[in-house]
Amino acid sequence: MQLPDPSRSFLLSSDALLLAGPMLRRTEAAGVTVWVALRCRCQVRLTVYDTQAGAQLRSGLMTGEATTCAIGQHLHLAVVTALPTADQRLEADRIYAYDLRFELPDGTGHTLAEALDSRDAGTISYFPHGLPTFALPPRRWQDLRLVHGSCRKPHAHGHDALPILDSLIAAAVADPRRRPHQVFFTGDQIYSDDVAEPFLWWANRLGSDLLGWQEQLPGGFHASDLKPGERAAIATQQGGFTAGMGNKTDKINSHLLGLGEFLATYLLYFSPACWPQHFPDRRSIRGPKGWNQQVERLQRFRKALPYVRRALANVPVYTIFDDHDVSDDWNLNQAWCLRVLGRPLGRRVVQNALLAYALIQGWGNTPDQFQPGQPGNQLLRATERWSASEGTDSAAWSAITQHLGLPPTNPLTSLPEFCREDGYLVLDRQPEALTWHYSLSSDCHRILALDSRTRRGFPADEPPLAPPQLLSASALDHQLETFLETDGAQQLTFVIAPTNLFSLKLLDWIQRFHLRHNKVFSTDVGDAWNLPTDSLAQFLVALFRQRQRTIVLSGDIHFSFAVQLTLESHDPTVN
Repeated sequence: MQLPDPSRSFLLSSDALLLAGPMLRRTEAAGVTVWVALRCRCQVRLTVYDTQAGAQLRSGLMTGEATTCAIGQHLHLAVVTALPTADQRLEADRIYAYDLRFELPDGTGHTLAEALDSRDAGTISYFPHGLPTFALPPRRWQDLRLVHGSCRKPHAHGHDALPILDSLIAAAVADPRRRPHQVFFTGDQIYSDDVAEPFLWWANRLGSDLLGWQEQLPGGFHASDLKPGERAAIATQQGGFTAGMGNKTDKINSHLLGLGEFLATYLLYFSPACWPQHFPDRRSIRGPKGWNQQVERLQRFRKALPYVRRALANVPVYTIFDDHDVSDDWNLNQAWCLRVLGRPLGRRVVQNALLAYALIQGWGNTPDQFQPGQPGNQLLRATERWSASEGTDSAAWSAITQHLGLPPTNPLTSLPEFCREDGYLVLDRQPEALTWHYSLSSDCHRILALDSRTRRGFPADEPPLAPPQLLSASALDHQLETFLETDGAQQLTFVIAPTNLFSLKLLDWIQRFHLRHNKVFSTDVGDAWNLPTDSLAQFLVALFRQRQRTIVLSGDIHFSFAVQLTLESHDPTVN
């Protein structure tokens, strides 16, 4: 079996200019945004077209241009937004198409079809013209089609469910009222802790190739120094991560550490272009037990990726993080924050994970935050400087820390700084930090995606393992109440809360039992809205004070159910 040579650049031998994407992101009547990952610097031009039922292209309605951001020598990202060429807006109940053109520094240009890998070039469109299409949310909420999912892991036992989205689009591709209008991924888009050994074997090599250099991690080592399946001790002891606690080292044996690994993982989750043709056999590299079985599952996952890629190019995609996008139990309680953010390696890994999320996911959720002069744009420039210096520009790294919203470190204790807020402690952050929550609106509905990870309130006068407020008082006001007070009460309202608002009584009982015995990490005690109950009550009152009906979407717990709630209150301000 011939294997990829780690000493040779995989990307330079590939004919794919596009490493991942196009992924359709924030899409509204006044603008259309597309995310792409390329292997060299480009000027990207986006054009949006009117169509006749999707099949026949008409006039161009919107255009936009963007220059890629050099994240590494072989990884250049762009989020390009097309705006109207005249005083016009896109309309509901119509199908639109978009095209991309890529201009290289040497003056050569490539169409979207030319930029795709030749093996996958025919899988980006549902129509003979070869372009991706989309439809805005309809005028009537009765026609609205939303798709919701969370928790996607390549080496899971079952098949990847995301290709079902491709089937849903294909079944109604010419009908703007029946095809899916928006997709929401509500956490754990990647698993950075529970990683298959063969996956890490390739992600490490690909990550180094994308950056063109190897990141030196706190402790003076590189991620490539640690073999797949042999990271549990360093991730737990030097990083402080809790995924492997309770003798669950298999959940952290191959934890992602370096920025290149995080970036490579995202590309591998969403695109077939960067996958190896073959994985090595276990015996040839002395891999850990279960290697070959994991390879079989990864290959099954890879075969479905062309359908995933096509689906995500043809429907607007919105995301919000949960813990596994960073690490299991991320900011679960004050103890986790002290344990992980108080260690240099733990803090670096959290920062790498958040930076990768910002570049791959957050940028497309809120492209306005990445315009010149905004925190996101400053983050991009700092990332370019840091990567160009091969990780030696400390000023650029400090700027990245601030724009990602990580708390300052106390110079005496090396622990993260907190602010006190009404009896709770909230991780401190700089004013120039990005905000991760966001809202959307259409003719028929409004959506708010909450950040319930970075703005938690930890009880100041209780043990560090105590369950937190998932939204501190200031975060509840800033994220939820301000949103609900604006116009739109007559529209259908969705609130995305990444962890479950309500759960089964059995799970509640188990969590309370473990809380009494100070064993909170194994069962995620504090990640649901059920504890503490006063925080849940404040959340519900805020919802019902402004809305008669609200739909809450949440993920995280790997099975599905629906709950209908009626709130009764003696508070005269609540209807």
